[in-house]
This record gives sequence, C-alpha cells and structure tokens, in this order.
Amino acid sequence: MFVSSETARQLAGKTAFVTGASRGIGAAAAVALARAGASRVVIHYNSYREGAEATLAALRAVGAEAAAIQADLGEEAGIEACLAALAETAPEVDLLINNAGSLVRRVPFAEYPSDLFDRVMRLNVKSAWRIAQALAPGMVARGSGVIVFVSSIAARNGGGPGATVYAAAKAAVSAMAKGLARELAPHGVRVNAISPGTVDNDFHRQFSTREMLERVVAQTPLGRLATNEDMADVVVFLCSDASRYIIGQTIEINGGMFMV
Repeated sequence: MFVSSETARQLAGKTAFVTGASRGIGAAAAVALARAGASRVVIHYNSYREGAEATLAALRAVGAEAAAIQADLGEEAGIEACLAALAETAPEVDLLINNAGSLVRRVPFAEYPSDLFDRVMRLNVKSAWRIAQALAPGMVARGSGVIVFVSSIAARNGGGPGATVYAAAKAAVSAMAKGLARELAPHGVRVNAISPGTVDNDFHRQFSTREMLERVVAQTPLGRLATNEDMADVVVFLCSDASRYIIGQTIEINGGMFMV
C-alpha cells in the first residue's frame, strides 16, 4: 500500500482500536493503519491467540506500540469485559474500526435457533454499538475522531444460504453508520462503513465451498476474489483527511459483483 507523507503526518500520534484483528480484514486493517502512521494500535481478538500475537508482532515491526484485548463479543459478559479492558488499555481512541463479526454457522430459516439469532446480533451489532458508545464521547470532547464499521455485501443481497440473520445484522450495521454519522458529524467525528464482497480469507474458507467461491469469481467483473488488503486500504482512506467530506456512507468493495 502506498502511504503519502501527508497521511502519515495526519495519523501520527493517533491511537486505533480494531476489533476482530487476529486474522483477516481486521489484522490487515490494523497493520495498514500502523504503516500509515498510527502510533498506537490496540487489537481485539476472541479465540485465535496465535493470530493475535502475529498481528502484534507485525504492528511492532512497523514501529507502532501495540496491545491486545481478548473477549468473546458474542456474549454479554464478553462485551462488558472488552469495555472494561479498553477503559484501562486505551481510554482515548482516535480511530475505531468495528470489524468483529461472523455468521457463526449457516442454518436454514425453519431450523434457526433463538440463541444463535441472539449471538449473531450481539456479535455483529450490539458489540459494535456498545464499543462506539463507549469511545465516541472522548472523540466528541476532543473534537475529532473516526469510526469505521464493517458491513457486508450480504446487507444488500440478503446473504447466501443459511445466512439471513447475518445479512440482517450487517444491514443494521450500515444503518448505524448513517445514524451515528448524522449525530456525531457536528462534533468533528466522522462515521462510515465498508461493505466487503467475497474476500479470499479464513471467513470464506470456513463458511463457503470452493464451488460457491468459483461462482462468485465468475460473476465478478474484475475476475477475482477480494483480498484483506483491498479492504484495509479503504479503511485507511476513511481514517485519513482524504475522506474528510465523506460521512454516513457504506463503501461497497466487491470488484463490481454488486453495483449501487
């Protein structure tokens, strides 16, 4: 990724908090922000400790101060634990990347259990809302800050088989970005979201078959799946002054698979 000296100057001294950063988009975004000048990057992870340690090592290798918080954001107690740890580790955050999320597992509508519905909503929606709610007051007090939510193409097309609740959760994320943008923009805080298409990473290796991925490639004008870095570069853009007049937008990043 090319980083201008101006972007590096803008992000110098900034503290970023990235959820779900032990792998995939979150890890790539955390490292990209550090490379772009963020001085301190705090990451969140749930169960993949080895991945979190690899992300921390990559952050330190590019000169950023780094720390990690472990919490299961799919559970109420995990959300509270994350907020408590964040208050101690990084009470003042300038750049919040609400990336943590998952469809957890594919289940047909008729068989979808209530507890899974609640977990998917807590993980994808409630945790992002609570973390933003905890950090936004500090941004408002300082008169600056950026919040980036990670939505999904599923919010536009309803998702694949057994992923309707996940799609609904990501649609809620996009709506939150708009609502919070309206509320926080007058105080100098910009809020946007990115909407990844199908990314060639662990998420889709876990939840999609090779046949499903090949069909996506065939329908994508660019003729390939996305990379984590494709997403991370847009996150950096949204955190920089290059996007200073962009608020409340969900940026579709899908190689032309879905055009608005």
